[in-house]
Amino acid sequence: MSEHLVCGVDEVGRGPLAGAVVAAAVILDPARPIEGLADSKKLSEKRREQLFVEIREKALAWALGRAEVEEIDRINILQASLLAMRRAIEDLHIAPQHALIDGNKIPRGLPCSARAIVGGDDSEPAIAAASILAKVTRDREMVELDALYPGYGLAKHKGYPTKAHIEALRIQGVSVIHRRSFGPVRRLLEEGS
Repeated sequence: MSEHLVCGVDEVGRGPLAGAVVAAAVILDPARPIEGLADSKKLSEKRREQLFVEIREKALAWALGRAEVEEIDRINILQASLLAMRRAIEDLHIAPQHALIDGNKIPRGLPCSARAIVGGDDSEPAIAAASILAKVTRDREMVELDALYPGYGLAKHKGYPTKAHIEALRIQGVSVIHRRSFGPVRRLLEEGS
């Protein structure tokens, strides 16, 4: 066991109009390296799915954290993202001594020291692993939400503000999984009131 347990942390889902923001924290095992870790956005869906399984098998510890739509609307997306990251770190069954956080902000109240790294999902394998866990988890959730809230195309665009999504919002109205504080959704609600 290494002297210094470091976890990588990343979140997915800051831009979408619907669904939770999901974060992951991963402590990699130096004795069980994982080939091909990279920023989740640069990998194919198939490769992400393969790595998702491998990371969960080989990592010393991993955990997910989230902030729901109500929290995003209440405290704003940046604060909700930081909250999801903190929840992921706190949920690790092995306590890290240090966290490497993708981005330029460090969540408050962490149980360990931390460093923010812009573009960390490209340079730090543990952050890349976290980005993959978070992305696959959130993408799967959007597919499930698509079945519960059909007609918005969530399985396809994962809640991002595509032309098709905004058009569907206009036709079907705003659902409970939509972020009311986000411009396109807020404007539709204002038009309708």
